Amino acid sequence: MQQADHEPKTPPPPAGITVGYVPGVTPGKWTRRWAERLPDVPLTAFQCGQDEQTAILRDGRADLSFVRIPVDREGLNVIPLYTELPVVVAPKEHEIALYDDEVPYQEIAAENFLDPEEMGGAKTGIEVVASGGGLMILPMSVARLYNRKDVVYRTVTDQPETQIGLAWLADRTDAAIEEFIGIVRGRTARSSRQPSVQEQQEKTKGRKTSKTSKNTAQNDGGAAGKGANAGKGSGGRRQGGSGPAAGKQSGKGKPGGGRTPKGRGPRRGRR
Repeated sequence: MQQADHEPKTPPPPAGITVGYVPGVTPGKWTRRWAERLPDVPLTAFQCGQDEQTAILRDGRADLSFVRIPVDREGLNVIPLYTELPVVVAPKEHEIALYDDEVPYQEIAAENFLDPEEMGGAKTGIEVVASGGGLMILPMSVARLYNRKDVVYRTVTDQPETQIGLAWLADRTDAAIEEFIGIVRGRTARSSRQPSVQEQQEKTKGRKTSKTSKNTAQNDGGAAGKGANAGKGSGGRRQGGSGPAAGKQSGKGKPGGGRTPKGRGPRRGRR
């Protein structure tokens, strides 16, 4: 037996959003805010290699990506977020361990420096550093992420800082992407620039408009009823005005109206 066509259909699940991030970035605070504000819209976050930080956008694996600038910006929107200090990573017994805070680059310029990309990434590169193969300069967050007991790192001066940014395809901006961008930028849950707030305002405005129209219709109907009753009542009074009571009232109200009292009429025949 076929089921009735009028049975309610299950609404489709809300579209989710996917965010990639390079090593060293910790997007937890932003994903938590998303979950608090939009609990019904799933967000998936995954770590990618720095060499594919924009490829995940172009091939559709991610809607947004936390990237380490500079990147090829062709077809992308990129907003800078914050900068990272550079550090030098060395074997634990290296002399940089004697420095409490910063190491001047001039004092280690003659060292053998390894390229993280040539090493197959920062993680593998730090393993080579630990074995005594050379030193490596990395963003501080990356050095912390892959830190080992047999290496040491210190902030190094006279080296450029790196910058983290948020990137997405320029032709793929939608409400969900704008919502996440707003969260990363620090907009509050009540900011009128957030698409979710704008949508709620539109719904509230629609409900108010509907309620106002309903009240107006009710008021118009009530006014029409009162008008009809008013006409009926005035007609009744008009009928009442044609009765004897009206004549009696007329006699009282107008001089000379009605009967003339005895002895008060004009005397005739006297001079």
